[in-house]
Amino acid sequence: MFKDYYKLLDIQQNASDEEIKKAFREQAIEWHPDRNQGTDTTLRMQEINEAYLILKDKEARARYDIEYNKFKQYQEQNRHSEKEKQKSEQQEWQEQKHQQTKREYEYRDYKVEDDILAKWMENAKKQAVELAIQTIKDFKGVTKAAANGCVKGIIQLVIWVVVINLIFFLVKACNN
Repeated sequence: MFKDYYKLLDIQQNASDEEIKKAFREQAIEWHPDRNQGTDTTLRMQEINEAYLILKDKEARARYDIEYNKFKQYQEQNRHSEKEKQKSEQQEWQEQKHQQTKREYEYRDYKVEDDILAKWMENAKKQAVELAIQTIKDFKGVTKAAANGCVKGIIQLVIWVVVINLIFFLVKACNN
């Protein structure tokens, strides 16, 4: 299976390192769980991280570009069947609306020829999963801490209201 990391990050193949970094940030912000509450963005975040891990590394990107060019040639040769496949993928996508995005940057019918690149891509995928899991844990931790802080604040407010009311009633009782 081959993933078009350039398409995933919405950049051109000749993008500079700075453009890759900027595109990664934009995609990470767009698909961050904070911005998509109620939607599971874990898979998309993993893929964004995976793409960035390969494209930011000069050697990995050089190998990826060689494979990417082979993929583009393969794609050109199979353009007609690819269009039919895309139509069927679009139909499948419409049937599976519960998924957050169509994964039109992923090509299951193309196998990466460079074994080293394939291993790097697999490692990047594993690292991206770990990063996404950590992000979710961090998000849950922050949310829990915020909720605990709110509860403590409310309890303190109630205590102060009770104390002030007691003082008020005591002062009023002493004046009578």
